[in-house]
This record gives sequence, structure tokens and C-alpha cells, in this order.
Amino acid sequence: MELPLTPVPVNGTNGHHDGLLEPTTQFDVSLFRSYLSALLPPVIGALPEELDDLFESEDFDETVSKFAGEGSDVIYVVKRRDDLEDEGVSTFKYQLTTQLAYHVSNATTLALIKRTPILDPTAPLSSQLHFLNLFGGEETPYESLHAVVSCGVKPWFDAFVGSRGGVKDNDSKMGIPMTKKKFAELELSLLHLQQNVEIPETHLIIHPVIQKAVEQAQAKGSRPSINDIPPKLLSDSSFLNALHSHVNQWIKSIQAVTKLSRDVSSGTASQEINFWLSLERALEGIETQLRSEDVLMIMDCLRNAKRYHATVSFIADTGLKEATDIVHKYNQLMKDFPLNELLSATDLDKIQESLVLIFGHINRKLRVAPYPIRRALPLVEAISRDFNEQLTRVLTSHRLLYTPYDTFERLLTQVMNIFRTWDDSMKGFTDVARELSRKRSEKFIPIKVVPAHDKLQERTRYLKEWRKQHEQLAVMTGPTKGLGVVGIEVGGIDMEEEVKEAYEVMKRIDVLDVSVEGTEIWVTAENAYNERVARVENQIIARLRDRLGTARNANEMFRVFSKFNALFVRPKIRGAIQEYQTQLIDTVKEDIKRLHDKFKTQYRSSEAYHMAQMRDLPPLAGAIIWARQIENQLLTYMKRVEDVLGKGWELYAEGQKLQAESTAFVRKLDTRPVFDAWLQDINRRGMGVNGRLFEIVRLRGGGYQLAVNFDPQIITLFKEVRNLLWLGFQVPHGITNMAKDAKRVYPHAVSLMETVRMYGQTLDLVENNKDIEWLVAEYRNESQRMVSRGMNIRWDHFVSQYDGSRYIPSSEARDNRHIQFVREFASVVSVLQDKTNNVIDLYKEISRAVDDLSTCSYTTEAFTELLNQIQAAIDRLNLEGYANLEHWVAELDKKIELILLKRLTQIILVWCAEFDRTDDADTRRDHTREVSSKRRSDKRPKDEKFLEGHMAVKPIIHEIRIQNQVIFLDPPIEYARQSWVRQLHDWIGVVCRLRRIQSSRYEIGLQMQSATVSETTYTSLLTRFTDNTLQHPFALIENKVQQLKEYVGKWLQFQSLWDLEAEYVFNRLGDSLANWQQLLTEIKKARSTFDTSETQKSFGVCIIDYEQVQSRVNAKYDAWQRDIMNRFGAKLSVAMKEMHAAILKARNELEHHSIEGLVGGPRF
Repeated sequence: MELPLTPVPVNGTNGHHDGLLEPTTQFDVSLFRSYLSALLPPVIGALPEELDDLFESEDFDETVSKFAGEGSDVIYVVKRRDDLEDEGVSTFKYQLTTQLAYHVSNATTLALIKRTPILDPTAPLSSQLHFLNLFGGEETPYESLHAVVSCGVKPWFDAFVGSRGGVKDNDSKMGIPMTKKKFAELELSLLHLQQNVEIPETHLIIHPVIQKAVEQAQAKGSRPSINDIPPKLLSDSSFLNALHSHVNQWIKSIQAVTKLSRDVSSGTASQEINFWLSLERALEGIETQLRSEDVLMIMDCLRNAKRYHATVSFIADTGLKEATDIVHKYNQLMKDFPLNELLSATDLDKIQESLVLIFGHINRKLRVAPYPIRRALPLVEAISRDFNEQLTRVLTSHRLLYTPYDTFERLLTQVMNIFRTWDDSMKGFTDVARELSRKRSEKFIPIKVVPAHDKLQERTRYLKEWRKQHEQLAVMTGPTKGLGVVGIEVGGIDMEEEVKEAYEVMKRIDVLDVSVEGTEIWVTAENAYNERVARVENQIIARLRDRLGTARNANEMFRVFSKFNALFVRPKIRGAIQEYQTQLIDTVKEDIKRLHDKFKTQYRSSEAYHMAQMRDLPPLAGAIIWARQIENQLLTYMKRVEDVLGKGWELYAEGQKLQAESTAFVRKLDTRPVFDAWLQDINRRGMGVNGRLFEIVRLRGGGYQLAVNFDPQIITLFKEVRNLLWLGFQVPHGITNMAKDAKRVYPHAVSLMETVRMYGQTLDLVENNKDIEWLVAEYRNESQRMVSRGMNIRWDHFVSQYDGSRYIPSSEARDNRHIQFVREFASVVSVLQDKTNNVIDLYKEISRAVDDLSTCSYTTEAFTELLNQIQAAIDRLNLEGYANLEHWVAELDKKIELILLKRLTQIILVWCAEFDRTDDADTRRDHTREVSSKRRSDKRPKDEKFLEGHMAVKPIIHEIRIQNQVIFLDPPIEYARQSWVRQLHDWIGVVCRLRRIQSSRYEIGLQMQSATVSETTYTSLLTRFTDNTLQHPFALIENKVQQLKEYVGKWLQFQSLWDLEAEYVFNRLGDSLANWQQLLTEIKKARSTFDTSETQKSFGVCIIDYEQVQSRVNAKYDAWQRDIMNRFGAKLSVAMKEMHAAILKARNELEHHSIEGLVGGPRF
């Protein structure tokens, strides 16, 4: 809206009418027309040609004439926007009326106000008229009205009142502040209305054609579409331009809503809440219209005409989506906001409850709703204003000064609790606001709320204290105390009535009005109250002096003082009792004398001594505390006098004497000499924390023992020093340091004593278990190194340590290395103890397993289970990092080797006995039959496991068989040797194949890098026999094999029965009958081998079965024997015949020769 080019001044200085001017002639309308012609163009932006319709209207002259005469004080020029628009150019119409009406089409309204009842045509109209521009259109009038009041009317009124500041008229003084207050209220109300922005209703303009098409489609029950519009219109540019123009107007109308905002710092909290809730409803209404069929059809028409400029960015241009999103988020806080609980509260309890609900809601919802903290702070301030108004309204309804004091006290206490609730709630809100401000990374703003109820809080606090003092005065002047009756009897004033009248002055004002004017009224009334109360105080002072004058002793005086003690807070009454100091001094002297008697009984004879012992107070500190209590009691008496008589009482003569006596007694109560004597005793005894940390103590039974060099008696020292410091004594630096040393050293000394005791017990355990000594040697050496290190430490080294040294970082090792030593020593010894106890338990398990190796069953499973138990224990030792584990395991392995070697020797002897046993022939025979039957069915040899409790050498059956006229042994003798050796190896292998215990199974990676490979089994035990134990079973095997070979060889000789040819034998024997006779003898002798009823030959662990070849060999043998016998018979027959012939021939020849001829001849 355009402003006038030149402001029209408002004539007059005080706004009053200059008087009634009687018109001499009728008012000329043309003057008013000329005035408007000059005024309207610059003020409301009217064009001269546009004003022609206004001036030419039929009722213009009549309206102006009525305005110029009496009965009408104002006339309005209305500038109204024409609804018809041509090509986007707005046109306006102007109307002159005496009745003002508000309409949305009103662009501007100019009010012309007469300053005189009747317009004088002879005077300029500019001096007779005020004009006021009242804006219209879419804007609310609140801003304009607020500007008029705050920037025009109120400053002008203030300037006028300020120019008359010297006038002291009471009536005008009481009226002007009230007027100012009304102006301020009006300004504030207009500001609230201005901030309580009304959300304008948005109605989207729909083209009549579109509206008609939609209505027809709906009447048909079909969905509207652009097909319902005539095709010519869809391509008509005028129609499309109109639609496009309507869409642009929609955007402007919607933007007017989406861009709405308000200043939360002004107005009430309900305005802020209602604004966002109303804005949400308005945005929802807009969205509903945008989803209507009319709007959708318009958009389809524009898209069909490819006018994407209006459709594509429509939603983005309106800002509807962003505004809706923000409003929805903000309304998470605004919805269900319990502000009405505060605004509708009718008592203090509900106000307090509403505060808890409001801040609980704010703190809870602010965490989920992104309501800005910069808006939340003014919102809380607005809540504070509402809270202030509501609390004032409730308190005003109670009429505080009219209520009884008990009710008043209860109400004000409750009010204080309400303010405390506000403060507590504000702390919670402030914490939440700071936290959310950091999380949201919002721009930093100070989290500070200026509550509007501060002045009310201060006024109620002052009012509570003032009413309390008044109540004390009213009680003291009441009939129960008797002061008021006495005053009337002696001709004085009625104090009770006077106090009531003084109180009436305060009851007539609004005590809760904390404005500037209200404060001035409060001060004036309070001064009037104080004037009346001063007369009552004078009367009370007179009555109090009378009673003190009639008191017989100081106790009665103090009784009077105690009775009227409530009034001593008033300085005037307090100063009236200073003349009675002499009597009080005498009373105090008696009290001091009783204190003397109490002091003479001595501390050790008093009950305080026994109580001090019960409370662990050392002797010196207990005595000093006892003396201090007496001194405090003396000072209490002195303070009692000072409280009654006032400061400076010792300046009087009697006061000086009492002061001297008390000072002398205080000197007697001085505990400094006792303290000095104690210091001398401490210095003489030479106590201190020094010397080495450890000491070596000789035992009575011989030997030495490690001990801690610490005197427990020094504990009393730091207890004394601690209490003396509490009592304020200046303990010498040396003794203080000594006490500090004792205090600091004591916990470490106790720790060291416990550690040394634990160390000694652990060494005893190691001594009683020598076998584990190697394993814990490292930990024991570490403990010994710590002891060796501690031998060089002295208690003096702990002096420079502080109590907070435990919190010193480890980097400052120089400062806390001695305390660190105590902890390290305790840790090392604790580790030694834990490791020792642990290894003892493990060693017991290992020892039990090792012992069981000597008695367990001779089976692989039994030995393996025990060795696995031992190995598991060793692995635990390895994992726990015990030292010398390799050497210790080597020694343990030697023990195991000895046990296993013994078991191995025993088992070899058993094997030899079993191998060489031949007496259980029946058993072996039965077993032989079973094995023979199995072997016949399955000729493959099978390995047989040794069973627990049945260690025996399995017998082997060899069959002498003939096949294809070949005699052979099945299986061969080598199988027997192999089987026996295998069985021997199995027996021995139960031990030798056991996995040897290892100490470094967890260091296998390092062993792989080593050049040597350790033995993993006990096979090397076979080289440990010192005698022929191992050779003996093999010798038995070889002997048995040799026996088998000899026996089997006899059977194998019968192979020749099939291999040899008779002629070859006969030719070989030739004609020598001796050879034939020898062969027959051997044949007969060899026949005993197979010519028997037995079918097998037993050699103990081996059986030769010859049943299969026995008959065949016998038959073949018989055949050979028969052939040889026949041939031998033939040979013998021939030989006999030849011999007979020879004999006959020789006989014949002999018979023919003489004896002489035979001498010397050769002999045959």
C-alpha cells in the first residue's frame, strides 16, 4: 500500500475540541470534493479518473452534507478491489460511507474524523479533520492498530504527561498511572492479537467449465476426465490461459499459508500452540482441495496442452510438502500440550501439578520432536507469563492479608514449593535443551530463560517474612501476653488495636501488584504501617523495662528476655535493655564459678575421659577437647550477655571486670602448655618413621626370619596429630611430617607384614615339597629379588609420597616407586603363593599317576590314560609359565623310565616263562585243536591283542603237509620265529610305544627349528638293561627254532622217498651188502619218527602236526622198505650163492692143496 507523498499534520496540541462553531452558511460540498481530490491520490494511491465514479455517485452530496452537519463524527472512503480482472491488471472502486464494514475485497479504508461537531466552510478542512488509514485486504488489522497505539497515541500521551511532570495533584496522579496502565494493557492485547495470527482460509478458484464438467460426470456416476470437456476448449488458448492464471493464484494463496510464522517471544504460550495446530488444519484442508476432482482435471488439462511449466513444479512452488512436514513434527510437541491444566487451575495444588505435567511433556516430546531450542526458550518464557498470571489470580482470590496467619503461612509455603518446583523443572529443561542442542548441532545460543514471575516470587518471599514479623508483634501485644491490657491501664495506647489498624493499612492495597505503580503503592503503605508500629514498639519498650526492673534475679531477667525474644529482631526494642548489664554480669560470674569447679575435677576423673576412650580419641586430644568444651561454654555465657546487651558491653566498668575474669579463666583453659609438654615428650622419645623396610630376626630355635621393621606404637602419634590439627593446633613441622609418615606408612606396613607372613608360609610349603622346588624357583627368586630390593629401601623414602599417589600416572615412576614396590612385592608373593599351591595340587595328581604306573594293568590303554593325565598336568604347568619345566619333566621322565623299565623287565621274564613253559600240555592241546580248526579254515595269520589279566604266548601250529609229492611245513619255521618275535615286541611295545611326556608341547614351532629331535617314545628303554634280560627271550626263540628245524628236518628227509629213483638208490648201494644192511637199519630206525599213534609233536609254544603226511609217508616208506628188502633179499641171495660157490670152490681147492703149500702165500 502506498503512503501519502506528504504527511498531513494533525492540528492542535491537546486533542480537545476548540469549541462549537456555528456555521453561518451551508457547507459547500465542492470544498470537500476538492479536499478529497488532493488527499486521496497520495494517501491511498487513487488515480484522478478513478475518483470520478466516487464524486458522481448519487449519494455523494447527501453523505457529505450529513457528515458536515451534526450527528456524524466520521466518514470513510473505501477502496475496494474489483472482482473482474482483465489480463492481470487490477481495478478498484471507491465508495464514501458513514458505516464501516470489513470485507476481504477492501484494499484500503481511509477514516476522516471531525475535530469539531460541525465543519466550517470558511476554515481549511485540514485543520478540522483527522484522517486515519485503515488497511484492509488479506492482512489482519492488529498490526496497524498496534502501530497506531504504540507509535502514535501512547507516545503522544506520554509526552503530554511528561510536559506536566511538576503537577502534584493526587487525583490526576492516581488517574494518569491508571491510564498509562490501560494503554499498556491495550498495547499488549493488540500485540497478542497480532501474534495470534489467524490462518487465512484458502479457497482454490475453479473455472466454471471445469466445475460444470465435474458435476456432470459425478451425476452420471463416472469418474471425471478431460474427455468430458469439449475438445475445442482443450486447445483454446484463452481457456488454457485462464486455467494457468488460476493455478498461479493457487500458488500464491497456498504460499500465503505455508510461509506463515509467528514470533514466539511475544504473546502467550497458547497462541504458539494454537498457531501450529491451526496451521496443520489449514494445510490439511489445502491438501484435501488439491486432491479434489476439479483440481486434478485442471492439471490434466494443462498437461494435455503440454503446459508443464504450471504442473511440474506446482507442489515445489507452493512449499506445501516442506511446510506440512515441519508442522507435523512441531505438533508432536503441541498436541496434547497440558497448558490448559495451568490456565484452568483453581488452586495452588493444581498449579504445581500442572507445572510438573507441562515440563514433563516438554522434556519428553522435545527428544522426539525437532522443535527448535531457540523457539522452546521463548515458549517457556511465555509459559512463565501464563504461570505468573494464573498464580497471581489464585493468590488474589485468597486475599492473603485477610486470611489467618496459619492459612497464610500454609499458602505462602505452598507458593514457595511451587517456585521450587519451577526451578527444579527448569533445571531438567535446561539439561535437556543443552543435550539436544549438542545432538542437533544447532547454532549455539545461551540456554537461558528469564522467568516472568521473578518479581512475584520476590514479593511473596518478602511478604512472608513481613507477615511473620507482624504476627510476632501481634501475638506479643495480644491479650495472652498482657502487654496491651497493661498499656490501657496506665493510660497508654491500646497496642493490640494499634497493630490492627496498622495492618488495616496494608490490607487495603494489592500486595501482589509488582508493577512500578504497585511497588510505589506498597512502599507508601509500608511506611504508614511502620509509623503506627513504631508507637507500639515504644509502648512495648516501656512495659519491658518495667518487668526487667521488677525482676528479682538474672534468671528472671533472662526469662523475660526469652519470653520477648521474638521482638528482639526489632532494633528499637533491642536497644532498650542495655541498662541491665550489671545484674547479668553477676549471673554470668556465678556460671563461670561453676565452670571453675568443673575444671578442677580434672579430665581423667570426668566422664568425658571414658567417652573419649570409647570414641578412640587419644589421651592428649581428649583432654584438649574437654577443655575446649568448657571454654565454649564460657564463650556461650559471654555471647549470651552480648546478645542481650549488644556489642561493646566490655567497654563498661563492670563489663571490663567480667571480661578480665573470663579472660583469666580462658588462660587457665589454655591447652597450649599440655600441648607443649606432649611435644617435648615426643622429641625426647625420638619417635619417627625411619630405618630399613625389613629386618632379619633370629629365632629362638635357631635360624633367621624375615620381618617388617615397623613399630605399631607410632599409630597413636598420627591419631594425636590428626585430632590436634582438627582442633586447630599448629603442630611442628617435624612431628606433622612424622605423623604423616606414620599415616602413610601404616597401610603399607600392614600390607608388608601380611606379605612377609604369606611369603614365610609359602616357603615352608616349598620346603615340605622338595620336588616342586625347581618349578617355583623363578617365582621364589623374584620374591627374593624383591626382598633384596626392599632391603635397600628405608621408611624415610615414603615421606615424600602423597595420599593421592595411587592416582599418579605410572609414568611418574620416580614419585611412587616405593609405594609401587609394596604393591609389586605383595603381587609377587601372592603370585608365588598361588603358583605354589597350584603346582602342589598338580604334583599330587602327577605323583598319584606315576605311582599307578607300577600297579596298573599291563595294557596300552591303562598306561596311556595315566601318561595322558601326567601330560595334561605338565601342559597346565607349561601354560602357566613355570620355570625349569624342561629339567623338572626330564627328572620326572627318569622316574617314569625306571618304573617302566621295571615293568618291562617283569614282562620279559613273564614272557620267557610263558614261552618256555611246557607243563600245560592239556590246555595247549585244547587250544591247539581250536587254533588248528581255525587255521584249516583260514590259513592267514592274524595279530592277536593282549588282554588285561591274560598275558600269555599264543602257541603256533605248523602242519607237515605233502602236496604234489612234495613234503613241506606250513607255515614255515620262519613264521614261528616272526610270530614269537612279534608277540615279544607286542609285549614290550606296550611300554616302548608309549608317548614320552614332553615339557614343550606348546613350543612345537620352536622345536621344528631346532637341530635335534627329542625322543617321543620309550623305545630307548631296551638299551637300559644291564644284564642279558633282553637277549634271553631271543635266545629262547632261536633255541626253539633250532629244535623245530631238527625235528622238521627229519620229516623233510622223507621227501627223498618220492624224489629218489629205486635204480639210483640201488646203483648207489651197489653190491655192498654192508651198505644195504646199514640202509635197512637206518630205515628201521627212522620209522620211529612217523610210525606212532601220535599225530603231532609239541614243543611248548609250537606244535608240529604231521597227521596229514603220516600215513602217506608210512605207506611210501613201507613201499620203499619192501622194495629195498626185496632187492636186498635178491642181492643177499646172489651173494649167498656166490659165497657158497666160492666156499665150495675154495673148499675144493683147499682140499686139493697141501698145508705146506699154503705157508707164505697171500691171505685173503
